[in-house]
Amino acid sequence: METKDDLILDVVRQFQRVAARYARIEELPIAVGDGVEVTTREAHTIEAVGLRGQMSVTDVANAFGITKSAASQMVSKLCAKGFLRKRQAPHSNKEYQLTLTPLGRKAFDAHARVHGEDRDALVERLRGFSLAQVATIAVLFEAIGEVMDRRLDP
Repeated sequence: METKDDLILDVVRQFQRVAARYARIEELPIAVGDGVEVTTREAHTIEAVGLRGQMSVTDVANAFGITKSAASQMVSKLCAKGFLRKRQAPHSNKEYQLTLTPLGRKAFDAHARVHGEDRDALVERLRGFSLAQVATIAVLFEAIGEVMDRRLDP
C-alpha cells in the first residue's frame, strides 16, 4: 500500500515529466504561412506585444520574468525575422517601443489558433472533473508556482 509521501512523490514526478514535455513544446515550430515558422517561445513574445499593442524591452523582460539582456536578444531576433518593429520611444532616447508587423500579426493569429485548440481540448477534459478536483489542481499549481518563484528569485 502506498503512503501519502509515495503518492506525493509520484505526483511530483508526473509534474516533472509534464514540465519536460512542455519545454519541448516551447521549441516546436508554429506555421505562420508561406514557409514561415515561429517557435512557441517566440510566439509568446509576439503574443504579449500583440495583446498590449506596444511594449518596451523592459516590459517584455518583466512580463516573462527574464533579464533585460535575454528580452533584448529575443526582441532583436524577432525584429530580424520581421515579426516585430522597434521604434524610438517619444519619451526616452534609451527606450524603444515594440509593435507587431503584418507578419507579426499573422504569427499572433497562428499562435492563438494553436493555443486555442490546446486550451479548448484541456477545458473539455477538465469539465469532467468535479469542482473539488479542479480546486485541488488550482492549489497544486499555486504550490508549484511558489516553489518555482523561490528558485528563480533566491
